[in-house]
Amino acid sequence: MRVFECNCGQPLFFDNRSCEKCKAEIGFDPKTLELINLSSQPDKKRCSNHQMPIQCNWVLATDDALGLCESCRLTQTTPISNPDNDQRLSKLEASKRRWLYGVFRLGIPVVSFRQQPDGGLAFDFLEDQAADASGDESKILTGHANGLITLNVAEADAIDRVIAREQLNEQYRTLVGHFRHESGHFFWDQFIKASPNLKPFRTLFGDERQDYSEALEQHYKTGLANDWQDHFISSYASSHPWEDWAESWAHYLHLADTLETAASFNLCKDWEVLIQDFDQLIASWLELAVMLNELNRSMGQNDSYPFTLRPPVIEKLEFIHNLIRDQSASKYKTI
Repeated sequence: MRVFECNCGQPLFFDNRSCEKCKAEIGFDPKTLELINLSSQPDKKRCSNHQMPIQCNWVLATDDALGLCESCRLTQTTPISNPDNDQRLSKLEASKRRWLYGVFRLGIPVVSFRQQPDGGLAFDFLEDQAADASGDESKILTGHANGLITLNVAEADAIDRVIAREQLNEQYRTLVGHFRHESGHFFWDQFIKASPNLKPFRTLFGDERQDYSEALEQHYKTGLANDWQDHFISSYASSHPWEDWAESWAHYLHLADTLETAASFNLCKDWEVLIQDFDQLIASWLELAVMLNELNRSMGQNDSYPFTLRPPVIEKLEFIHNLIRDQSASKYKTI
């Protein structure tokens, strides 16, 4: 995510709704991937979710009957029974917009379920249901199925995320990370399933036809293999080829977005150059990741990027890099 600039010269950041200096009303245009001054472009309309609780700062890129932007139109269901969910929903939608920017920036086409009911992308933000008179309770699990990504709104609470991270022995757990990971499952269906990419996928990631439920049960039951770090980006990636793909996809989006931020502050080569050359991209990322981790340690914080990129993992990231280049309808967006 790069830094933007107001007409008055003041730096603007992705979530800004107004300029701190000149007080101009600001909106993000997903068509141009620019923050724009709404006062000078009266034809641009804010998303209908611009007020509380969502406070979306995007403008409409296309006509929409509900007045929803490219991000908000992806949301199918939201929880309304708990007032605390207003703040959670705001955080979830903000993370979705940040994830979607990165997807658009790479030129990856996204079709919503409103545009394509069969096969389009949709999000359900749901909450656990308390036990009823019979003692039954409903637990919402984050996951993807047939284009529908479900997220438990509790993930928007930092404490809940930390508890889940510790219980699942994870090193890293963030809202934007959930969007990047779960979208990987969606794009697997789009780019790998029933395509010529399936055979090379199986060569790198393994055969996804192995029983998924059984693989996850075995993963949590037997623990981790001693050498998982030699082959996978995370311990969870070692559970099943689908999860290896989703974790690798998420990490590619992590590094692409973070490198754009770094380039915006002149901490690495120009992003447009890096994104065209995987060798330069990965070399810049390895250098930047070390710097990020050392900066965090200097502040007494945990590593920003607690992962190791071994050759097999880098090969998987390169596969994703090349796949995105081939599949992007408009190739890479130049801003």
